[in-house]
Amino acid sequence: MNLLSPQLPLVLFATAALASCAPSSQQPASTPSADAAVGADASAQPGLSAPADQFMAAIAGHCGQAFAGRIVANEPKPTTPDAFEGKPLVMHVRGCDDPKRELRIPFHVGDDHSRTWVLTRLPDALLRLKHDHRHADGSEDAVTMYGGQSVAAGTPERQEFPVDQESVALFEREGLNASLNNTWAMEIEPGRFFRYELSRPGGRLFKVEFDLTRPVDLPPPPWGASPDPAGH
Repeated sequence: MNLLSPQLPLVLFATAALASCAPSSQQPASTPSADAAVGADASAQPGLSAPADQFMAAIAGHCGQAFAGRIVANEPKPTTPDAFEGKPLVMHVRGCDDPKRELRIPFHVGDDHSRTWVLTRLPDALLRLKHDHRHADGSEDAVTMYGGQSVAAGTPERQEFPVDQESVALFEREGLNASLNNTWAMEIEPGRFFRYELSRPGGRLFKVEFDLTRPVDLPPPPWGASPDPAGH
């Protein structure tokens, strides 16, 4: 027994004919654009296109190089000379053993080689900034490894680091109450400039800008670090 209605072949034929005449505007909906494909790849491989990774890669592009800097903001104006005014300022992109995970950037202030910025890639496309402070004999300063981590994705050019609780506890222990609300930031435009910034509520702003167009002679290793003939 034929269970199909005798009119069904006509219905199927009409449906097929209408489908063949329908506009093809639906086709792109099932074929992602190039931008969408990139986004899909990025989500399939977490961190591939994250701003944090692009930011780290931009700095790593200068591994093994050093650059001179100048103070471009120091507000409110110090009433007495501080540790940075009038001193040669040099950053050295040096710790590049695993640049996708960590970068170490010594910040030399004249003959003071105590400071190293440590950037670390964290899960969830975030970054951490710590300040490694040492004495000339390589021992740790009482105030060291303070900093913060990003709380937003940021951009490939700028990352911000509000103070973390570990650092708040350190500052309270050492009586550095002015630093309890610190936010640090770093900016880079590869081949042009790198900026380091410290800000606080109430108007405190300190910023150093380094000229990436003119590499300078490599400084000595930061205190506590081993010499590296390659300068990395």
